[in-house]
Amino acid sequence: MPSPMKFIGGLPCLDFVNTVGGWSMERVIDDKLETYADLVRWAGLAGLTIRAGVLNQLARGNPRQAARVLARARALRLALHRLLNCAADRRNPTAADLSILAAELRIARRRQTLSGSTRFQWTWDQTPALDSILWQVSQSAADLLTSSDLAHVGRCGGENCGWMFLDTTRNHSRHWCDMQDCGNLAKVRRFRLRSGRR
Repeated sequence: MPSPMKFIGGLPCLDFVNTVGGWSMERVIDDKLETYADLVRWAGLAGLTIRAGVLNQLARGNPRQAARVLARARALRLALHRLLNCAADRRNPTAADLSILAAELRIARRRQTLSGSTRFQWTWDQTPALDSILWQVSQSAADLLTSSDLAHVGRCGGENCGWMFLDTTRNHSRHWCDMQDCGNLAKVRRFRLRSGRR
């Protein structure tokens, strides 16, 4: 049975970073992207523009290429995790992490076309490509990193969680990925500490 996926980030790039059960430093806990099919399933649930059946069929015919794309996806996810944590902590990112995102963006931008007559927009190449999901994730990340919204990226304070989210609360005071999950666990821990229980 596939791993359940939750979407609390508010943006595709944040939900992509959250395709783990949690983060312990830079180590992934319970990876939700174990196969290329998991990546396709996540993209569909995230509302990205994909043709899931076509991508899965393409992956079955090109398993090595699909495995390479999955490896790129995981590398991009880790780089985004680090970049966004640097932004949240007001630290400078590493050149290596910026380079990973920049490389994916170069690939993505080659697959975009400017179209329109009186109103213009960027559209994605419709030719099926195994890495088309990464185009959209890297573009979402670039949009966030170059916008004022970056100042409102938060990180869940739950133990071994570290999920990222766009804090859209009025006073930007969100602490948890989900109050029902990490928020409640923190309340229980505080209660046990106060009452002397472990």
